Amino acid sequence: MADRDLNGAVVAVVGAGGGLGAPIAAALASRGAEVVFAGLHRASLERTSVRSDNLLVEVDIRDPHSGDVLVEAVTTRYGRLDGVVNAAGVVAFGNLTDTPDDLIEELFLTNVLGPMWLAKRVAPLLAESRGFLVMISAVLAEQPLPGMAAYGASKAALSSATRSVARELRRQRITVVDARPPHTETGLATRAICGTPPQLPVGLDPEVVAERIVLAIESGETEVSSAQFVDPT
Repeated sequence: MADRDLNGAVVAVVGAGGGLGAPIAAALASRGAEVVFAGLHRASLERTSVRSDNLLVEVDIRDPHSGDVLVEAVTTRYGRLDGVVNAAGVVAFGNLTDTPDDLIEELFLTNVLGPMWLAKRVAPLLAESRGFLVMISAVLAEQPLPGMAAYGASKAALSSATRSVARELRRQRITVVDARPPHTETGLATRAICGTPPQLPVGLDPEVVAERIVLAIESGETEVSSAQFVDPT
């Protein structure tokens, strides 16, 4: 599907209070979309919302029923859902042997299981609207690095699941996008749940990454590899 018009579309951004979710939500709103700001902390959603009447939905993606909460809130307000962008995630650094078991579990719960549970819950509404679902993975799904085995594995698992789901939902006319941006200056690395980030080159501007993801939605792309994110500066 190409040339999707986002004007008036109801789009939920999960992780809309974060360093990448917020600019994605803003980019969608600039196209005229009715953006639903969803995330863990209401204060962050209030800070990043673009209008005083934006629907704010507190959800914890680690809870299998968070998608049910989102669906109920959206259908109550709008009666439909045209798109979902999952920008929620956590990061950890350090060798696998030094990473506590519970933190490996947390990485997969937030970065893999939660998004898969979310996809299950929103798919019926997206089928009705022939909508779209975006899952944001990372360049590590393509290029594994030492010191990031658990985090990279979670992102590779999410990318694999997203591509499988894309094929499963194709007959329902749902466009599923697997986005794998390079290192982006979202501030996430400074909020790692474990370890200290390595010396990283300056990452992409989050607004550049957000615009590229929204362009993929508009043009009907199903995959945006790390090489397809280009900073115009």
